[in-house]
Amino acid sequence: MKISVFGLGYVGLANALLLGQSEDVVAYDIVDEKIKMLQNSESPLEDKEIHEFMERDDLNLEFTTEFEKAVKHGEFLIIATPTDYDEKKNYFNTSTVENVIERALAIDPNATFVIKSTVPVGYTKEVKEKFGTENIIFSPEFLREGRALFDNLHPSRIVIGENSERGQKLANMFKQNAWDEETPVLLTDSTEAEAIKLFSNTYLALRVAYFNELDTYAEVRGLDAKQIIEGVGLDPRIGSHYNNPSFGYGGYCLPKDTKQLRANYEEVPSNIIGAIVEANTTRKDFIAEQILAKSPKVVGIYRLTMKANSDNFRYSSIQGVMKRLKAKGTEVVVFEPTLEEETFYNSRVIKDLNEFKLMSDVIVSNRLEDEIKDSADKVYTRDLFGKD
Repeated sequence: MKISVFGLGYVGLANALLLGQSEDVVAYDIVDEKIKMLQNSESPLEDKEIHEFMERDDLNLEFTTEFEKAVKHGEFLIIATPTDYDEKKNYFNTSTVENVIERALAIDPNATFVIKSTVPVGYTKEVKEKFGTENIIFSPEFLREGRALFDNLHPSRIVIGENSERGQKLANMFKQNAWDEETPVLLTDSTEAEAIKLFSNTYLALRVAYFNELDTYAEVRGLDAKQIIEGVGLDPRIGSHYNNPSFGYGGYCLPKDTKQLRANYEEVPSNIIGAIVEANTTRKDFIAEQILAKSPKVVGIYRLTMKANSDNFRYSSIQGVMKRLKAKGTEVVVFEPTLEEETFYNSRVIKDLNEFKLMSDVIVSNRLEDEIKDSADKVYTRDLFGKD
């Protein structure tokens, strides 16, 4: 099939490369520099499988900044533009999605859209009415940053928010390009598909918050959190996965998705969803207090990224800890190799790792990496298992 993809972040690029294996794909983005990199077989994202696919010469895939060309090419127009949670409006900012739809319909009034961007529950119905078209389908993504293409090649499930022949055709396309033959496929109504996405991510945030609160309890009571978590995880209903304590859930998806789901719960009785959001704030407060209790003059923040093998530090939990330390008047320095700037939020960026280690009284690291293990006596981390 002829497919066009709009927006080449993790979701869009992973989909373009996945479908480029056997479909005819044109991938569009507004950033000239990004398109030039992709046209030169260079990945703008830190993702092992994406890097490997960029070196292949057998993909039927073209990158472009020509919007009209992308619209006219596709039988399905996949929208993977960023949607961010707006704290003031208590709602996702979906303007990028609507911009693509409006511009594309002006070129092709019969265009069929597949929204991969995360949206509020009920959004697809609203946008169909707004633009007077039934040709809008929501299909959620369940991808990890840094493993986005891997998760597309080996999907946990394929969900299409339209229970129709067209929806089945779309599901078959994604399944045929995946590398696993037995991938579950679910065709639902659009609003239910939107809810599946937000409830899935909020459950993951709940699990992170749960083990973080367990870890807080153990640290306050002087207990061995690792022993407790190992014992809890031996129950097969709980399992020993996604259980490594951290400074809080972060990254692009979980913070905004949990807040959006909480907003969707307006006038619906609930306790848990709001508590998940609040628990993340409480955890960062606690971590900052534990660091300040060591009375450091200089705190070194080792890496701003959300997790290992990622180049994204948007909404990373360690930044929340950093802001709390600075608010108390503590000097904070940052070691982050991906930063070219000399400062980050008015904190000095130290380029030399040895200099960073020497000047830091406490080194704060969400995960204990090999290159700081020689300064373990200075490191504050809640990384118990060296994973996640």
